[in-house]
Amino acid sequence: MTEETPGFDEKPDVPSGATPDDAESQAATPSTEEAAAPAGDASAAQTAGLTAQLDQVRTALGERTMDLQRLQAEYQNYRRRVERDRIAVKEIAIANLLTELLPVLDNIARARDHGELVGGFKSVAESLETVAAKMGLQQFGKEGEPFDPMIHEALMHSYAPDVTETTCVAILQPGYRIGERTIRPARVAVAEPQPGAQTVKADEAEAADDKESGGPDEG
Repeated sequence: MTEETPGFDEKPDVPSGATPDDAESQAATPSTEEAAAPAGDASAAQTAGLTAQLDQVRTALGERTMDLQRLQAEYQNYRRRVERDRIAVKEIAIANLLTELLPVLDNIARARDHGELVGGFKSVAESLETVAAKMGLQQFGKEGEPFDPMIHEALMHSYAPDVTETTCVAILQPGYRIGERTIRPARVAVAEPQPGAQTVKADEAEAADDKESGGPDEG
């Protein structure tokens, strides 16, 4: 039976040439693999956290970019709508003003037809007509043009043998437009072809053709 000597603890084997302090230091220092494992896990966890944060930032950036694009599109639509409304209001205001001036222009035209447009009145009248033209007022309506119910208003009706369609034969009051917008139709007298005139003309044309070809074939 081996007796243990009291007061002495067992110590690890110490290689030859090494001091006891070296042995204790070696026992207290962990191995390289044991130290590298926790460091690698911490680095991977940190990388995963940064990646998640980057994904969140990218998502937020995409959402803000879409919001900005939508806001910009709405602003552009708003600008176009405001500009369109501004132009429409301007055109309506000009049309209303020129509509009120039409009776004055009619009086000027009648005075000119009667040779009464002379002196200072002539200068004022011509200046007024020039200003109206600069504001876009255009006069239309001529004798001999086909009747168009979209721009003409027929006040008188008759028949004429020398027309082939409903025709404006007299302009009682000229029409006016601003651009494509008619502010007053031309008031006209119209004439339609004489009833039966087309049949007579067709018969005359057929007879002329027969005469030129030597007449109808004889049986």
